[in-house]
Formats: sequence, structure tokens, C-alpha cells
Amino acid sequence: MAQIIRFSEIQAARQRGVRQARDRESLASAVALLKESLAAAAGMLNEASGAEQAELLERVERLATMVRYGLRMLGEIGEDSDRGPALAPLP
Repeated sequence: MAQIIRFSEIQAARQRGVRQARDRESLASAVALLKESLAAAAGMLNEASGAEQAELLERVERLATMVRYGLRMLGEIGEDSDRGPALAPLP
């Protein structure tokens, strides 16, 4: 009986591992898509009018926040990092 219970526990742990790996892959894909959207929105800023720039800046802020959150969930940036890596100052 103990062997059956142990086998069941091993099977459950294996299934959790597979599920976690799938979830991580899905999250990594979502973060990659968010990064692409962020780059596209940032690229459109140069050609946008004043009103469009305000909307694009808001979109960039939201996307950057979602990317940081996704990276935190993946463990790629620390929990205490709310702004991500510091940017180099402009010349």
C-alpha cells in the first residue's frame, strides 16, 4: 500500500513539474510579445502628432509595467526592482 501511495505522490509531482514548465513557457511567450508591442509603440512615437504621442506614451508605460511584472514572475529581475535597469543618461 505504501508503494502505491509513493507512486501516486511521484506522479503528482511530475505532473506539477510539467504544468509549471508549460506555464513558464506561456509566460515567456507573453513577455516576448509584450516586448515587441513596446518596441513598436516606442518606434511610432517619432512620427506621431502631439495628441497621438500622449496616447502612445501611456501605452508605452502600461506595456513597460506589464513587461517588468512578467520578468519578475519569471525571476529575471528582482522583486525590489520596480523600474527595471537604470538607463544611461543622455549626452
